Amino acid sequence: MVALRGLTIMPEMIVHFDVSRERSIAAIQQAMVEEQEIFLVAQKSIETENPGQDDVYETGTVASVKQLIKLSKKVVRVLVEGKNRAVLKKIEETDPYLRAEVEVLEEQEITIPDDLNAEAMMRGLKEIITEYAAKNGKISKESVAEILDITDLKRLVNEVAANIPLKYKDQQELLEELDFWSRYEKLSLKLVNEMQIMEIKEELQRKVKNKVDKHQKEYLLREQLKVIREELGEDTTFSDADEFEEACSKLDAPEEVKEKLHKEIGRFKNTIGSQAENGVIRTYIETILEMPWNKRAEDNTDINYAKEVLEADHYGLEQVKERILEFLAVRTLTQKGESPILCLVGPPGTGKTSIAKSLARSLKKPFVRISLGGVRDEAEIRGHRKTYVGAMPGRIANGIRTAGVKNPVLLLDEIDKVSTDYKGDTFSALLEVLDSEQNSKFRDHYLEVPLDLSEVTFITTANTLQTIPRPLLDRMEIIEISSYTENEKLHIAMEHLIPKQLEKHGITNEQLSFSKKAIWKIAHNYTKEAGVRQLEREIGNICRKAAKELLTTEKEKITVTDRNLHKFLGKEKYSYQMANAAPEVGIVRGLAWTSVGGDTLQIEVNVMPGKGEIMLTGQLGDVMKESARAGISYIRSVSKKYAIAEDFFEKHDIHVHIPEGAVPKDGPSAGITMATAMLSAVTGKKVRADLAMTGEITLRGRVLPIGGLKEKLLAAKNARIQTVLIPKENTADVEELSSEITKGLEIIPVETMEEVLKKALTR
Repeated sequence: MVALRGLTIMPEMIVHFDVSRERSIAAIQQAMVEEQEIFLVAQKSIETENPGQDDVYETGTVASVKQLIKLSKKVVRVLVEGKNRAVLKKIEETDPYLRAEVEVLEEQEITIPDDLNAEAMMRGLKEIITEYAAKNGKISKESVAEILDITDLKRLVNEVAANIPLKYKDQQELLEELDFWSRYEKLSLKLVNEMQIMEIKEELQRKVKNKVDKHQKEYLLREQLKVIREELGEDTTFSDADEFEEACSKLDAPEEVKEKLHKEIGRFKNTIGSQAENGVIRTYIETILEMPWNKRAEDNTDINYAKEVLEADHYGLEQVKERILEFLAVRTLTQKGESPILCLVGPPGTGKTSIAKSLARSLKKPFVRISLGGVRDEAEIRGHRKTYVGAMPGRIANGIRTAGVKNPVLLLDEIDKVSTDYKGDTFSALLEVLDSEQNSKFRDHYLEVPLDLSEVTFITTANTLQTIPRPLLDRMEIIEISSYTENEKLHIAMEHLIPKQLEKHGITNEQLSFSKKAIWKIAHNYTKEAGVRQLEREIGNICRKAAKELLTTEKEKITVTDRNLHKFLGKEKYSYQMANAAPEVGIVRGLAWTSVGGDTLQIEVNVMPGKGEIMLTGQLGDVMKESARAGISYIRSVSKKYAIAEDFFEKHDIHVHIPEGAVPKDGPSAGITMATAMLSAVTGKKVRADLAMTGEITLRGRVLPIGGLKEKLLAAKNARIQTVLIPKENTADVEELSSEITKGLEIIPVETMEEVLKKALTR
């Protein structure tokens, strides 16, 4: 007996197989010695090395060994012919080879009901085997012809079962089937199943082949297209489209953006012939890919660090710093990206732009400055439609792209300098940008997809609020940055400006030093400003001259004092009109606000014989002229009280003049000053020389509040005025001012013109 691995031998089957196990070789050799008969049975598992009775099937085939060929020492090729089915009874010997007792099964005689039935069965099986052989292709034509020549049904079934390449387990099933009719049915069924499997396999192979053919065709066409493009110089377009596709798949952006991008890349591929259109789409795709759609910078939540940064960068500006720290505290607690829109308003040079830079540094975020000065085209904010030649995104979208994150600090500088013309209203375009309720879906005309600006920290700067429309002003939180006092300027110069200029000019502290009095004199007599820009320029001036002196002379150290300051900066540029030495008639000191700080105005009034005219000179604005007329009306209404003749105003002309005639002056805050001067001139009573005043006047003599009080009080202090009259409603403003400004000044709140005249006129 030989146990076969993965092979079942059928009766009528002639087959050769290789034997490598020693016991099997020994069994075959012994069979050759005896009657050349051997029992061949299949193993249940091909893994079993030394099979016993339980490891093999019960039914096998008795075969005669026809030929034996030694291929090598351990392999023998055997040719056998299957004879009869046999059942294994028991294995008698296992060593040196298997010897078994088997029961040979004689084929049953079959009775076919009639010849027609047998013929039908035979034809059916022959048709199946013919079709099977045609589909399989592994059975030779000779074998098929031999099978088709068989006329005995029993032999036909055995021959077919022996010659078709079935799996050994299927063949084992047929071998074990002793009933002929069942064997016929099983054989037919297996053949039909095999044919169906082959059909499905053919269908799959056909589909795979078609796909492969299609890919090969596309590959060939692409290669040809590539060569054509290279010849035309358009080689980069196709590879660029692939790069764009790859970049799009990696892009972290909303679905709407990705859809738009895929659509544009498709159009890009189809515009190979048109260079102009191709260039427009390429620029658009690159712009969209560069935008930081979902990329954000991490917020810094360390308020102490932010406080240190703000303190290190700026002196003073307490209100601004406090507001920024409050904003950071709220942001840290809520952990939300929404930001207020801060508008820093103040004179030039007071540090509005640098405060924004410090805020960005304290938040540890990218900083982008967008200058709006002179912008008059709405498309500068919203972008141009990409159908225009040279279209590009607006400044806001461009700023976000430059920052590289969706939540930078964005400074809109000089928002009050925006102008409007026939191209559209620029202020209106800013309304959506600066509205936290709307700007999460800001639509730039160029991008055509919503851009989220809700996490951007917007800071705007302006010198004045007069030119900003109300709706835009309503969206911003106003923080006023007022003028610096001379003490603040001194600190700023010592702590920031001088070190910066020394470094800029390559000079050390040991080589050049400034005395406090020298800095005070520069601020007082060489500059006239609310900020510190001119002060910095003058310090730079001194540094240049000192650098030249250090190199051309043998001096190792230069000290700048108030005494030698004129050697560096020349004669004093500004002198302050100090308080008059003695009281005079018709001359009153007023206080004025200018864009570069406060100033004092001396108002002069003369009365002369005439026809009752009022002359106003000194380049006065309409509001100021109206204040003068209101003042004269008030004086006429109280003329009895001050013993003024009834016909005085009919027989005299009154001339009001404000010196520095070339400088335009306007505003209502000189109302009480002009009224006091006029009454003084009319009555001949003198006005105190050490007193200044500011306030608007009504016809009934009430004093109304004014603005710019801090700058006005500073101007009064510089002119060595001792007493200042202010409207009573401005008392709260005085309380907010530092003692440095109010120290040495007697500030008297007044409510009516009577109180003003009591304080101002001498007895």
